[in-house]
Amino acid sequence: MIQAVLLIAALLLVAYFFFNRKKARAKAWVKIGFALLAIAAIWAILRPDDLTVVANWLGVDRGTDLMLYALVVAFFFTTMSTWVRFREQELRYARLARAMAIQNAVEPGDQLR
Repeated sequence: MIQAVLLIAALLLVAYFFFNRKKARAKAWVKIGFALLAIAAIWAILRPDDLTVVANWLGVDRGTDLMLYALVVAFFFTTMSTWVRFREQELRYARLARAMAIQNAVEPGDQLR
């Protein structure tokens, strides 16, 4: 039962990401990465024992531990990516505000007239 729910949720997320193009604009490498992540998620849902085999190949005891490590790395990547994007946006706004201030500047003598 839980596998069916998880599989439907994963497929709905994939459909939303790829078919809602107005809101989910992304670069090609992001789409490829998301597709690979979706394939891995569906594979892990359908064949959880295979994940333990892969984990053992990588030196991890359980497949759930491997998933946890992968999610921690993904969360770190997402956090850093969001921070960089917001920092760049703040710098753009600061440059725009400076340019507008310079463009609309009034000389001190012009205020009295």
